[in-house]
Amino acid sequence: MRGKNLIKLLKALDLLSKDEGVTIGELGNQLGIDRRSVYRLISVIEELGFPLYDDKIELEREKRWKLEESYLKKLPNMKVPDVSLTLPEIISLYLIKSEANVFSGTEIEGHARSGFGKLSMFLPQETLPKLDKIKALFVSASKFSKDYSGKETIINQLMEAMLKRETCYVTYHSFYDDEIKNFKIDPLHFFEKDGGLYILVNTTTFGEIRTLAMERIQELTETGSIFEYPKELDAEELLASAFDIVYGDPIKVKIWFSADQARYIKERKWSQTQEVEDQEDGSIILSMETSGRWDVQRWVLSYGRDAKIIEPEELRKETIATLNATCKLYK
Repeated sequence: MRGKNLIKLLKALDLLSKDEGVTIGELGNQLGIDRRSVYRLISVIEELGFPLYDDKIELEREKRWKLEESYLKKLPNMKVPDVSLTLPEIISLYLIKSEANVFSGTEIEGHARSGFGKLSMFLPQETLPKLDKIKALFVSASKFSKDYSGKETIINQLMEAMLKRETCYVTYHSFYDDEIKNFKIDPLHFFEKDGGLYILVNTTTFGEIRTLAMERIQELTETGSIFEYPKELDAEELLASAFDIVYGDPIKVKIWFSADQARYIKERKWSQTQEVEDQEDGSIILSMETSGRWDVQRWVLSYGRDAKIIEPEELRKETIATLNATCKLYK
């Protein structure tokens, strides 16, 4: 029956509102749950904002838990929404959780774990025995993911700044020219890419939208100045237009893929504008408009002899030069 955990929550509040209060053991007996579950329920009640306190009664072995008397008069008007979760909703949440490995080892991972623990209080009764199996449906692949332990303070600062639309000063290590730079940013969005956490920002110092790698931010300071979100910016469209995380240099490319790789290329969407031409020998030619010349070149080179840039000619020549330079390293 759905909603049993919500009923337990309301029944617990009723027991806690009694003049004499209630012990942990009495709560467990009345609700039909073990002591560990009782303490978890008390934690949820406190998180919901109900003021609880425990009181040691003389000659009694256990403390008695009560709601503050000044708060009891509010209970008759209390309305708690039905937040019982369906099985597809639970599975979807755990799928999202499995993809959040970018926060592994940080305090944020601990907060997420705590949050999922509280959600379990609202699961349908028939789903509880399946919970461990549901958790096991998804595993997290942390290979090559970046380490953000120690960056929690900056991540929290950025979250707050995004919510308040507050301009910040940032100290950033630019790998492109290996320099430490200080500039103003309007932080807009977080996004994840290949196990890395990135921030889409409007760099007010340079007057353009840029992507910053989270691990390269060394210091962040709020300025107190409020910014307006760029009116013409569609962040999802902007990120979708980039082949990887570089954008702003649109390029039309034609790439040949061998028959061995054709099926793998065709099963993915590489660009919103892509077109695939089948060739008689089973190979294909992929045409698309995207951005990030270096990202495209690196991707093509990763296929070795199974891929070749046809157009544009300039990028084709750059790739040939890169291959010749690579060959010299092996001589």
